[in-house]
Amino acid sequence: MAWFLLFVAGLLEVGWAVGLKYTEGFTRPLPTVLTVLSMAASLALLGLALRTLPLGTAYAIWTGIGTIGTAALGIALFAEPADAARIACIALIVAGIVGLKLVTPA
Repeated sequence: MAWFLLFVAGLLEVGWAVGLKYTEGFTRPLPTVLTVLSMAASLALLGLALRTLPLGTAYAIWTGIGTIGTAALGIALFAEPADAARIACIALIVAGIVGLKLVTPA
C-alpha cells in the first residue's frame, strides 16, 4: 500500500508542478486553489508512505515521478524541447526509480 500511496503522491506532484504554470504567478484563483490542494495532498500521501518506506528511497522516487511527469507534460503541453539528450536524462531518472524500487524492501 505504501508504494501505491507514493505513486499517487508523485502524480499529484506532477499536478502541482504543472499547475504552477497555470496559476500565472498565483493570479488566477481556480488554478491556484487546485495547485495548493494538489500540493497538500501530495505531501500528505508522501507522509503516509514514509510510515513504512525509507526516507531517502521514498523522497527520491517521489521527486523522480514528479520530474519525469513534469518534463513529459512540459514537452506535450508547452512545446519544450524533446531532444535526444533530454530524453536520455529522463530515462536515467526512470532507471534510478526502478533501481531504488528493486533494492528497497517493503
